[in-house]
Parts: sequence; C-alpha cells; structure tokens
Amino acid sequence: MDNKEIEAIKLHVAGAIVNHTSPFDDLKPFKNNFDLTQDFIDKWVTPFYRNIGHTGNEWINKLTSCKNEITADVIKKNLGDFNWRTRQTGAFFSAITNHTEFIDIIGTHLLKSEVCYAGGVYCKVFASFNTIKCVEYLNLYLDYYLTRPDLWFNQRDAMESILYLDRINSTNHFEKHIGNWTEFIKNKPYWSKEITTNNLEQQLILIETIKNIPANP
Repeated sequence: MDNKEIEAIKLHVAGAIVNHTSPFDDLKPFKNNFDLTQDFIDKWVTPFYRNIGHTGNEWINKLTSCKNEITADVIKKNLGDFNWRTRQTGAFFSAITNHTEFIDIIGTHLLKSEVCYAGGVYCKVFASFNTIKCVEYLNLYLDYYLTRPDLWFNQRDAMESILYLDRINSTNHFEKHIGNWTEFIKNKPYWSKEITTNNLEQQLILIETIKNIPANP
C-alpha cells in the first residue's frame, strides 16, 4: 500500500468520505498544527461524541460533572482537529459553555462540509446561540447545498434550525428555502418532506440546562 492509499484511508476514517467542490473552497478552516494526544482524546473525545444527541439524565449528569473543566482551549483543540468526532464534540462543548467566540470557526466548517456527521451538530449549536451571524451561516449553507441534490449532507438539520429560529425570532427565512428543499428531496424517496423541530427542541433544552448550571466557585 503506497502513501496515497494510506492518506485516503486516513481521510475516510476522519469522515472525509465525499469529495466535492463548492463556492466555499477558498474559505480557510481553522486547523491544529499538531496531533491531539491520546490522553486528550481519551478524556475529551471518546466519552462524548457517541452521546451527542442524547437527552437522558445520565448524559446530563456526565456533562454537569465536567462542565467546569471544558475550557476554550479544549474546545479549540477539538474544533481544529480534522475528524468528525472531535469537531462535533468541540462544537457541542461550545454550546453548553456558551463560547460564542467559536461561531466563525464552526460556520466555516459547516459551509465547507469537509467531514461527515459533524454538520448536524453545527446546525444545532447555531440554533442554540441564535445570533445574526448564526442565521447568516445557516442561510448561506442552504442557499448552496439545497441546489446540490447529489450531496446528501445536513440540509435537513439546517432547515430544522432555520425553522426553529424563525419561530422564536419572528423571521421568515424558512420560506425562501422551501422551494429548493422540495426539489432537493425529489431523488430521496426515504426523506420526509415535512420539517419538524421536536427533536431539535429537546436537544436545545438539554443544552440550555447545562449552560445555565452555575460554575463551581
């Protein structure tokens, strides 16, 4: 096996399973210039990434017990690693600790869609932060990726987040995307046309619960 094949396998494991070009190719994503240590991964990645999306008490207790240790440095290291597990964990950590300074890093990751699975978490984080810039990133994502029916990415997650934000902000961004959404799912017989926010809202309740727990003195 040559180096090119080895690199291809590494990218696949990291989540870069679809090669695609987009108007966002020139955006420079934040990336670490070092490899994460195994100790860091064992503490700040492995115990968390599989549980993102859960809402049970055991998960809440786990997040509550470690919240004070989730620093901006921990979040940044996760977001800067080229792997879907670390990136979605970093984004989730930024939400439960209200570190909105990472919005642009997360937004660039969303638009570039370099790895699988993480995009859905980015959309939920933006629904949690609910800033003008978050809405802009979601709209940019939908403006382009709904015109790419060949890319089965996180279009539904983005639609759910923009619908949720419309409801709480009294805006109307969702409607401008619904026509493209209808066209986008025509070649996806197992995708429901209906966009609902029930699951998203349950996860946002969890995020707010953890976010509002006071830090230990």
